[in-house]
Amino acid sequence: MATKSKFLTAEWRKLIMANYDVDPSILEKFLPYKTVLDSFNGKCYVSLVGFRFQNTRILNLSVPFHTDFPEINLRFYVRFKEGNEWKRGVVFLKEIVPKPTISFVANLIYKEKYISLPVRHSEEFNEDSLKISYEWKFRNHWQKLSVKTSPNSIPLVPGSEEEFITEHFWGYSNINKHTTGEYEVAHPLWEIYPVTGFEINCNFKDLYGSEFAGLDTMEPQSVFLAEGSKIIVYKKKLISH
Repeated sequence: MATKSKFLTAEWRKLIMANYDVDPSILEKFLPYKTVLDSFNGKCYVSLVGFRFQNTRILNLSVPFHTDFPEINLRFYVRFKEGNEWKRGVVFLKEIVPKPTISFVANLIYKEKYISLPVRHSEEFNEDSLKISYEWKFRNHWQKLSVKTSPNSIPLVPGSEEEFITEHFWGYSNINKHTTGEYEVAHPLWEIYPVTGFEINCNFKDLYGSEFAGLDTMEPQSVFLAEGSKIIVYKKKLISH
């Protein structure tokens, strides 16, 4: 068996995941070639996610000033059938990072949809709570995704919605109408923190498109915080048959 080639290693930490139950028809036009929508208990989700990249290395090289930064993304969930195996993956609608170089590399190599905006984050720990916040500046206004949680993480419950959201280990990108990019993301199971309060201030319509205007007034189906872990992103391959 051929050895898989690593493209990126890092840690993904303190992932806020706000999950919205949406009409599948909204997502169908964004499906990469050969993928189909994935669902949980008959529901299709889009997730607004904020997290931190730490100790980032590309092709085993550490790039100064580009190793530790926040990211905010909007994503949805798909499956791809290879032989008799269904692979569960993620499609990113847009990814926000603070560094233009990160956007350039990711868009060039992985055909993702990165943009660069001012981004900031904060973390507050005490004995009885944990507060995590991610903010991004869009059209001169700061937008926000934040949670307050209990201070101790707990294991994922098998078969839970949280497991469905976190346990997608493939990324798929729309190269063109006959080609999809596929890459594997490896990480262990993540523990989660029960959320006791959250704040979401996001202009979905202007940031992500008119298809997502309904999210501006919709309450998420769920919000949770995942601890995260070390991760490996393997090199991309193309699907075109």
